[in-house]
Amino acid sequence: MPDERFEDHLRHPRGLGAVAAGAHCGVAGGAICGDLVRIAVSVQGDRLTEVTFAASGCGAASAAASAVVELTQGQTVIDAARIGTHDVAAELGGLSAGKLHAAELAADALARALGGAAAANAELVETPGRVLVAMSGGVDSAVAAQLIAEESAEPPIAVTLELWRDDENDAEGSCCSASAVQRARSLAHDLGLAHFTLDLREAFRAGVVEPWIAGHAAGTTPNPCVRCNGAVRLDKMLDLATRLGAVELATGHYARVGEDGLLRAAVDPAKDQSYMLAALSPSSVARMRFPLGEMTKPQVREVAAAAGLAVAQTPDSQDLCFLAGTASAAFLLKHGGIGERPGLIINSAGEQLGSHLGAHSFTVGQRRGLEIGGVDEPLYVMATDTEANTVTVGTRSELHRDEVELTDLTLYRAPETVDQARLRSHAPALECSLSGAVLKLKKSAWAPAPGQTAVLLSGDRVVGCATIA
Repeated sequence: MPDERFEDHLRHPRGLGAVAAGAHCGVAGGAICGDLVRIAVSVQGDRLTEVTFAASGCGAASAAASAVVELTQGQTVIDAARIGTHDVAAELGGLSAGKLHAAELAADALARALGGAAAANAELVETPGRVLVAMSGGVDSAVAAQLIAEESAEPPIAVTLELWRDDENDAEGSCCSASAVQRARSLAHDLGLAHFTLDLREAFRAGVVEPWIAGHAAGTTPNPCVRCNGAVRLDKMLDLATRLGAVELATGHYARVGEDGLLRAAVDPAKDQSYMLAALSPSSVARMRFPLGEMTKPQVREVAAAAGLAVAQTPDSQDLCFLAGTASAAFLLKHGGIGERPGLIINSAGEQLGSHLGAHSFTVGQRRGLEIGGVDEPLYVMATDTEANTVTVGTRSELHRDEVELTDLTLYRAPETVDQARLRSHAPALECSLSGAVLKLKKSAWAPAPGQTAVLLSGDRVVGCATIA
């Protein structure tokens, strides 16, 4: 028999009604499951002032949404962000396995509504020691949250970004999908943390995915992670931190901040992610904390196991988050309309050596996929021309460069401080000097790819970044 509280919410739903002016909505469910829940939240200062809902599908969805209203009315923003699936189920007197999905939908909708409302309207007093922690649902960010929670008198607050949603993606392999957000929220609530979901899908498409597609269409090799960290993701979370009264933002990146305020390489060179963070402004870096910067990956997993974190042995993601198991060719066709386009493979003298299915699918230094036989020495891509749809190839020695031209150059210190540069994510740093917008290398670099990021260093500190031209 249904619990009396379940029946009460079903017969006398709380907050069933229209969206108030200025409220922020969160929606969960849809055509696949047949149930849909919408939660609308109004926030003023540090408190929720009005919560309403709408639901369709089974009665459990309506009851769960009503339970969310009951649990959140008059709550502070942070206390409301601690409410999860099990809290909703408990408010209904417990739910069977078949009905627990309704509580999950209601909790998802609440989290999305709270994230939007907090980012736009929350005004919490700055609290010393309060840290916002970015959680992706993986082991690195979970351990970062665990470490911050252990060392801080003030409980940290967690946030997860939803950046991309595509039915063709492997949801378990993405760090920014709806399922990853659910994993992260569950981890945060298990740690006793308030958790916010921030939907940045529109900003991510415009600021990261579309430039990535345009770069491929133009024959370059763009680096979306550098763009995402430097122009979309981290600054949005820093803005939310300010709204929530947090002085700092902590992430699970392997990096450090030096005493001079500059971004610095991590202790573990195999995991160092300072390259991917190089476009962050010094003002943003000043508010960042990287709890894993002094650790190795095995040490991180040991901490996770000791803390009983469910993600202790979760494998690392290996793909771009928006690809997540989708082949880049299929993604470019679906989202950019860039498909097969047969063209010629030529050498530097213009002689035809073979054919290809699209210059956009090749990058400088690539050998795989050329399928050119009958030559004495292996050939590699030297250049692509998407307008002419040609791929020019040459020998390995032809791809060495003593100078690398740059564009979009940004410096955080004087140009004469540049003494090294990293031209690929995990490539060794090369000794160099910077002359105008040209890197002069002491030892030649092999196959610097147009569109990739050049990270400029002074020792192990990031003093600037640019795009290889």
